[in-house]
Amino acid sequence: MAKLLFIPISVVASLVAGFVSKKLFDGAWGLIDEEEPPSGKHRDIDWRKLLLAAAVQGAVFRAVREASDHYSRRAFARTTGTWPGEEEPDQE
Repeated sequence: MAKLLFIPISVVASLVAGFVSKKLFDGAWGLIDEEEPPSGKHRDIDWRKLLLAAAVQGAVFRAVREASDHYSRRAFARTTGTWPGEEEPDQE
């Protein structure tokens, strides 16, 4: 039941994380290059710059998403007393 109640919170947290990660990436890219980040849809781009932009964007997005997910789960658990997920990782 806790997982079902957590779904709307997770959706909102994901949207906020996406917005925050875009802002953080734009700020980080501004330190790397004064031009806008390259995209695969552009015809004439430096592929090294494209791969660098993708790596930085991926790292920022993943870090913000994981932090957002974890802390929204902690807030849910503090409020309801139930952790919405697994307590520990599976043992391999």
